[in-house]
Amino acid sequence: MPTIDINCDMGESYGNWEMGRDRDMFPLITSANVACGFHAGDPMVMRQTVRLAKEHGVAVGAHPGYSDLEGFGRRKIILSPDEVEAYLTYQVGALRAFLDTEDMQLNHVKPHGAFYAFLRDDQEAGRAGAAAVHALAPDAAIIWPAPAFGTAFCDDLRQLGHTVVPDLYPDLSYDENGTIVIQRKIRETDVEFAVSQVRRFLETGQVETEAGTMVDMEAGSICVHGDGSHAVEVAGAIRQAVLDFGAELEPVTA
Repeated sequence: MPTIDINCDMGESYGNWEMGRDRDMFPLITSANVACGFHAGDPMVMRQTVRLAKEHGVAVGAHPGYSDLEGFGRRKIILSPDEVEAYLTYQVGALRAFLDTEDMQLNHVKPHGAFYAFLRDDQEAGRAGAAAVHALAPDAAIIWPAPAFGTAFCDDLRQLGHTVVPDLYPDLSYDENGTIVIQRKIRETDVEFAVSQVRRFLETGQVETEAGTMVDMEAGSICVHGDGSHAVEVAGAIRQAVLDFGAELEPVTA
């Protein structure tokens, strides 16, 4: 029986600003990607999110991003390799501290938004990022938007012994190369289409692109987002589609 992880970006509130329906999403997922204070989140939110994950038996991973609260980490910022290494060390280290206080393990690392795209496209940045993650979290898995091959970040971490898990995004769009289309603004998810993407992937190993064509996809995790107007409905329907297929829900493992 196949196993599938359902992950969600969590802890993206900040101060008095609330983002996402974390409490309602936790019962529907197996892995939480917790914002580390740069693109979203703050110390109080991080601690609360870690405790909620522990309460619901959900694995926790770091969701590091650009230092860009105003743009929610979705604006490209050019960083040197040294800056990439420092950004990752700072953010992953902060989350690890909160996990340590709750006697929990850092399960995975999943870069956020435009920071992920920078690590994907800039080979020097990717290598620096891989070295930083390995130095601080040598046992962590990596969740990476499919396809998770051909980038220095993923390839270096794989060679260092990390499990790299390709991630499927049924509530976002894909181009004809099988690459997710990063959104600057939240769009309402078509529940029926998102569920059809999951079913299509589980049955055929393909997803539909924005152009209406089909592209091959390999993934071991499915990402759902908690910040849409009907995010809980989307997540619940996707979870049910996975169970109806006969797959078991399990967090990713290193």
